[in-house]
Amino acid sequence: MDTRSKTRRRLDRIYDRIGRRVPWARGFINWIQRPRMIIVRLPLGILLIVGGLLSFLPILGIWMLPLGLMFLAIDFPPLQGPVAATIIRLWRWWDLRRMRRERTQAAR
Repeated sequence: MDTRSKTRRRLDRIYDRIGRRVPWARGFINWIQRPRMIIVRLPLGILLIVGGLLSFLPILGIWMLPLGLMFLAIDFPPLQGPVAATIIRLWRWWDLRRMRRERTQAAR
C-alpha cells in the first residue's frame, strides 16, 4: 500500500471527525468531498486562501487560510500529509490546553 492512499485515508478520517464534532457542517463536508465537486473545491479553496492573506480587511480573517488549504488538500496529494499532520497537532494542543485548564479550575 502506498503512502498516498494512507495519507488520504488519514485525511478522510479527519474530515469524518470534524463532521462528528460540528454536526451542522457534516452535510457540506460530505458534499464537498465528492469527486465531481472539484469545480467548486478549487476556486473555493483559492478564494479562502486569498481571503486569509487579506485578513487585515474587515470580515476576512486568518481562519480562511487553513480552511482553504483543507479544501485544496482533497485534490493535491502533496498537501494532504502536511494538512493532516497540522490538524492533528492542533487538536492535541487544544486537548492538552483544555485538560490543563480543567485541572487548574478543579484545584481552586
